[in-house]
Amino acid sequence: MMKAGHCTIPLTGLKEGSHNYRFKIESDFFALFEGSEIAGGELAVEVNLVKRSSHLELLFSLAGSVQLLCDRCLEPFTYSLESQNRIYARFGDHFEEYDDEVIMIPWGEAYLLLDQLIYEFAHLALPIRRNHPEGIEGENGCDPEMLARISGVADNGETEREEGTESNPVWKRLEGLKDDLLN
Repeated sequence: MMKAGHCTIPLTGLKEGSHNYRFKIESDFFALFEGSEIAGGELAVEVNLVKRSSHLELLFSLAGSVQLLCDRCLEPFTYSLESQNRIYARFGDHFEEYDDEVIMIPWGEAYLLLDQLIYEFAHLALPIRRNHPEGIEGENGCDPEMLARISGVADNGETEREEGTESNPVWKRLEGLKDDLLN
């Protein structure tokens, strides 16, 4: 039997039809998962569950803000997150995940634990590049001291390469990567 977690829905006695659930996710939720890219935050999660005779249909809506580390300067920043995801749950002999949208839960299961699904949906809603948002006037939101340190390291690398006799194409590609990260 599944143990009750942070976000659970009781399945025993649940009648066919539509049911709505609300959960409040806070920083302690993300701390439960080792290696979470989300350092903290607050999310409002609404789950619309439609129970049918053969399966469950769950629509998840996540909205709120989370704390991330900037890929550029490594300082924390707040990111507004919104996501909608749909999962179908079929009943069977054991727990199994068929694909991204279909899971199987055992017959007679008392609770449906949603913690892992909510955690995954929040992470799937994150951008690939996690950088400080730009300010109102388009200025970079990163820590200027850290950007100066990065720039100083890059400048020292250029000086050393200029003194060398040969130009290595790998350095040119890395320099392009640095420019992309700083812009």
